Amino acid sequence: MNPKVDCFFIFTDQFSSQKQIDQCRDSLLVNQIYILAPDQVQLNNCEVVIVEENGSCSTIRLIAKLLRADFALLALGDSPTEIGSGAIERLLQVAEYTDAPMVYADYMELKDGVLSPYPLIDYQPGSLRDDFNFGPVRFFRSEVLKAFRYENYETLKYAGCYALRLRASRMGELIHVPEFLFTKVESDTRSSGEKQFDYVKATARERQLEMEQVCTSHLREIGALLLAPFPETIFSEQFETEATVVIPVRNRVKTIRDAIVSVLIQKTSFHVNLIVVDNYSTDGTSEILREYARQGKLIHLIPERKDLGIGGCWNEAVFHPACGKFTVQLDSDDLYLDENTLQIMVDKFYEDNCAMVIGSYRMTNFNLEEIPPGVIDHREWTDDNGPNNALRINGLGTPRAFYTPILREIRVPNTSYGEDYALGLAISGKYKIGRIYQPVYLCRRWDDNTDASLDLAKMNIHNLYKDRLRTFELQARIQRNKKSDPGKDWFDGS
Repeated sequence: MNPKVDCFFIFTDQFSSQKQIDQCRDSLLVNQIYILAPDQVQLNNCEVVIVEENGSCSTIRLIAKLLRADFALLALGDSPTEIGSGAIERLLQVAEYTDAPMVYADYMELKDGVLSPYPLIDYQPGSLRDDFNFGPVRFFRSEVLKAFRYENYETLKYAGCYALRLRASRMGELIHVPEFLFTKVESDTRSSGEKQFDYVKATARERQLEMEQVCTSHLREIGALLLAPFPETIFSEQFETEATVVIPVRNRVKTIRDAIVSVLIQKTSFHVNLIVVDNYSTDGTSEILREYARQGKLIHLIPERKDLGIGGCWNEAVFHPACGKFTVQLDSDDLYLDENTLQIMVDKFYEDNCAMVIGSYRMTNFNLEEIPPGVIDHREWTDDNGPNNALRINGLGTPRAFYTPILREIRVPNTSYGEDYALGLAISGKYKIGRIYQPVYLCRRWDDNTDASLDLAKMNIHNLYKDRLRTFELQARIQRNKKSDPGKDWFDGS
């Protein structure tokens, strides 16, 4: 059997790296093994290569220069990884069956001494987020690495692996093997709710800018890039009420009163009303809402249907005759920061002539005490590239407000996760969005949050759904670009 695979590993520690080398040497398919390390280390049956940045474009270009085999196995994470029995043979077999530019597989995770299966999800055109989990190993055709040598990126310290897999996706379908071919040692034991805000930390700013640059270049290559300026909105329809706050709720007896009061104390130069859509609460929430409704302080809606998610409840309010010109979001366990939030949000519509306004928020515990990471302002959004970068990140911020006629036109997906992101993507693809970078909202993190701590199955469902939303929007943008410039030879993104 002719050697067909060169292997590239990041040095982790002496024992784990030597074990990786020995496991690879068990395969007759392996040609050469390279260990990438910041300094010289002593290991057997491999070549040690000095690199400064594991994920940089210069490191990827170096790998491409070293590569001599038909395929490259890359394990560039900083966690020890074991190669399963027959794993290299299986990856090669699937790559040859499918002619895929890149193949990846499920793995076993060793965390706190416990070994557990870690199934992954299928890649699709909308899987543009830079934190998509491919597992510890990526298996590339050599053509992908060779093509990357000629990419026109500047020297990027963090976005090399991201740029490489986007390059691969432009060369064919990335194939997921639903078999557990590797074992990875996981040292990050934080919950999903703690990890999800890593990308907005100040220390991640440089990395995020690099990822945005690479994603924007990819969108240009596949014909999905949107160019500023983005269309402004004409507020032509007449409404009796200027702004309506919508609160969908089910079983929030501990927090709903706080949310309602934060609406009732608002000071505005216009008329505001409040619609609370009660999705068959059973914990005493309904009794609180009836009390406020009797006082004429809110509209208490109970849908006729019993199959509604949060998005479906939103539609109940949006299409209600009392819904105002602008519809403003408030979750049932959150609060507006102070009495000026609605005035600030509505003023922004007229200032920017936009179809949607997104504010900033402060993270708090249940007692409204600030907790890390503090203020989330999504400054990665820029007026000239925000709608493009929206396809890379997992959320656009809160609170959200909409020009009601456009919201009625698009409708809110009837789901209880990602419905807000779906709206943001759809609107950003066709209309201007206004951003408020000062905090106007308090976002409570507590045990009853829907995303406070998700198990792997639920995380996979959520990630798959958001990737699908991105795929829908990506395809819509490509089609609109083709119609606007039919003479151009657009890449179809497949």
